[in-house]
Amino acid sequence: MTKRLSPLEFIGLVDKNMDIIIPLANGEPHGLLDLLEAHHEKLDNVKVHQMLALRNRDYINGKMKGHLSHISYFLSGATRKAYWEGHVELIPNAFQEVYRLLRKTTKKPIVMAVASPMDKYGYFSLGTNADYAAEFIGEVPFVLEVNKHMPRTFGANQIHISQIAGFIENDLPLTEEVSPVITEKDQKIAEYITEDIQDGDTLQIGIGAIPNAVMKMLKERRHLGIHTEMLTDGVVDLVEAGAVDGMKKSSNKGKIIATFAFGSQRLYDFLDNNPSVEFLPVSVVNAAYEIAKEDHMVSINATTEVDLYGQCASETVAGKYYSSSGGQADFARGVRLSKYGKGYVCMHSTAKDDTISRIKLHLAPGSVVTTSKNDVDNIVTEYGIARLHGKSLSERAKALINIAHPKFREELWHEATEFGLIE
Repeated sequence: MTKRLSPLEFIGLVDKNMDIIIPLANGEPHGLLDLLEAHHEKLDNVKVHQMLALRNRDYINGKMKGHLSHISYFLSGATRKAYWEGHVELIPNAFQEVYRLLRKTTKKPIVMAVASPMDKYGYFSLGTNADYAAEFIGEVPFVLEVNKHMPRTFGANQIHISQIAGFIENDLPLTEEVSPVITEKDQKIAEYITEDIQDGDTLQIGIGAIPNAVMKMLKERRHLGIHTEMLTDGVVDLVEAGAVDGMKKSSNKGKIIATFAFGSQRLYDFLDNNPSVEFLPVSVVNAAYEIAKEDHMVSINATTEVDLYGQCASETVAGKYYSSSGGQADFARGVRLSKYGKGYVCMHSTAKDDTISRIKLHLAPGSVVTTSKNDVDNIVTEYGIARLHGKSLSERAKALINIAHPKFREELWHEATEFGLIE
């Protein structure tokens, strides 16, 4: 008996009050979601749970209420406006705990995901993803959208045909991430960080212009390792330059470890049948105890706002929700437990053409703390590095004022003095 599903057979698998779990980014099965929307009137109170949705859809915008709705764990361009308008629910989380949250809160879960074609042994690969979805393999039903463009990858993201409820085929090119332009400020911030990175360090590097600039400057380093939640094109450059071989890593020696990948077709081609890359569940990759196994762990992430205590608001903009916590706090804690770990949270010192300081006495009303004052290590702007770990509150305030834009330093000093933070 074949497990290839017709549209009606697929819809027949979706029960009343079912919770559908979708991987993030290119794990999103566009064909299966198209079918759910096309047949939404047959559905009764079905909820889709997902981080980082790629496509804006009618059900996300509240047009199928009572039939099909969306619950987000990280806002994206596809869900942000819908959340602001009240059509999407947002669940607070640290990335490493999403699987446990879903196990706790979903009642009738089923996973729907994109996979590479089946190999001769009967195994599909979840390709660019392991994230929280791979942790459900063998526990709940899976419906796969088999796509010949999805690279076959290795790690804990393999699923056998005996473990799935069925599949459809839909050969769509993968979505590619457009690399942002690296500005002069990005370049300067990257210079400060790369001065601290040594041969043999293991890197977690986030997405964006500053991380991209950092990776461009590391091509002369040697024996770098990669242990990161998100794998991007910059890692391909470092491998090809001979900078990354993972031979100094304490765990998974010689392996590039990630929980998902998002980038250009060049990245996806690099991943295909590449045994040096392994995709592991996020509860492993982002676990503080796993991160801490690397004595020389370096974490590089971004924020939008920092107060003079060192608290980082990385998921809100001007007090309005923009994304979610992701794995920033996971790695901030992990590097603190690493023997020689170093964490960097980066940002431009100002916003809106230098009219607003991103370093403030207090975070903007409504802002949410992502990385706590206890876990923050180094804050970096185009004016330098504020090394905060182990510093008193007054020392932190002074260090942060010193890397603020010069036009705001006097005002910040006055505010901190009036508040009693410094003398």
